Amino acid sequence: MRLFRKEGSTLQIISFPGEDVEKGDYLKITDSTGRSLIVQVIDTEYANIPGVLEELLRNHNDSSIRGEDVDPFEVANHIAFIQDALLLICKIRATDLEGELVHANPWLPSRTKARIKRLPVDQLLAPNRNGDFIVHLGETTRRKEVNIDIRALDGALNIITGKKGTGKSHVSKLLTLSLVSNGAPVVIFDLNGEYAGLSRDISGEPNHLQDRIMVLTPGENFKVTLGQLNIRVMLSILVNTLHLPGTSAREFKRIWRYLTERNSLTLASLGVAIRDWKCNQHVRDALFSRYYTLINTGLLTDQTDCTSLEKELRKTQLGGAVVINLRDTSTTNRYIVVEYVLGKLVELLVERRLRSIFLFAEEAHLYLRETYWNDIVTRMRHYGAFTTFITNQPDTIQESIYRQADNLFLFNFTSSHDLETISRASRVDSETIKSVARDLPPRHCLVLGRVVNDFPVVAKVRELDVLAMGETRLFFGESRSRSSSQ
Repeated sequence: MRLFRKEGSTLQIISFPGEDVEKGDYLKITDSTGRSLIVQVIDTEYANIPGVLEELLRNHNDSSIRGEDVDPFEVANHIAFIQDALLLICKIRATDLEGELVHANPWLPSRTKARIKRLPVDQLLAPNRNGDFIVHLGETTRRKEVNIDIRALDGALNIITGKKGTGKSHVSKLLTLSLVSNGAPVVIFDLNGEYAGLSRDISGEPNHLQDRIMVLTPGENFKVTLGQLNIRVMLSILVNTLHLPGTSAREFKRIWRYLTERNSLTLASLGVAIRDWKCNQHVRDALFSRYYTLINTGLLTDQTDCTSLEKELRKTQLGGAVVINLRDTSTTNRYIVVEYVLGKLVELLVERRLRSIFLFAEEAHLYLRETYWNDIVTRMRHYGAFTTFITNQPDTIQESIYRQADNLFLFNFTSSHDLETISRASRVDSETIKSVARDLPPRHCLVLGRVVNDFPVVAKVRELDVLAMGETRLFFGESRSRSSSQ
């Protein structure tokens, strides 16, 4: 391999036949000074050598011409060697200054004296991958292990995105299990009811995390009383989710204060108070319609066997997960549940009743209001809520979120629009995302950010030893398996 050209942060290298280099590989360029340049191959092209096109056309086999080629000087072998040369399009990632990697490019190696060799990813990440918090994410296309430090998710904003069926939820479950195993508390908004299997092994038997994974299903084992809500959370539900007008919201606040002062804040007493409250009939109708909507969710109850979200979250402080199962929940009820959980998390974190929480939002665009994006990323982040968004619609996430993302797990996308949206992430250049992500096979992801020390890595995510669930249920696959068993 020989250095050819540099344009901005892009370095072009000529690769000759027999040199095994693939897209995503890292190369180490060392010259006589002892310094080294670390570059990554993001694309490969045929070397555009003058005269190659004419030579290819000239050597086209014509069946009408018969005879024997005479090449006494073996020029044809040299020409074929040149025709098969490749041009490697590389991005400069770092400079190795006496063993210290610096993400900068203060110099260029010598064209004539530089030595270029492939640098395995495990060697590139090895210096910072020793300790108890190392998680085996998967392996590269060359069968080298990819290990990440789970502490890189602490205090970070993470995005997992890709087309459906590429493995987004799979890597999300892997990160969840890794956090729980390392003593971290996790809350998951589970839209498809697939995280319940984290507490079971592949055969369906309970595993060692059985007592550390709690699945809460609204209306079943997840019910709360009005006394567990504060007025701020309730008004947020009424105004933002149920679109209660401002005038009616003020009257509701007076009713709430009235019942609180008399220590009779229950669903039954709230209904009676709304009925007997002296106010405009339109206001009363608006309050009653929202009241019955709240009743029908099944989330609210006057029974004593209610769920204390705070107690469940406290159980996770030494390592555990609370899964909010939103499967088979209507859109309105989903919004109400999410509004309550987020409001409760803010309350507990602000009052320091919880130290911190890792929040996983599966298909977040389906239930988070637009105004919540920045609120979760900025305000809740300062209080100790560290969010991971999982979505197959990257354009539903605001551009400002991508620019603040600390880690990005990117699976295959072929849409130029989607790739353009994701390329706004500030952790890597847009050319790498557009070139590499387009060719990723299923279960392979491009990992960017702090978890890989800002060295983009393509990894095949390893299999899980839990009941992953979430697989697409196929009709013809089911039919074929039944037919073979009969």
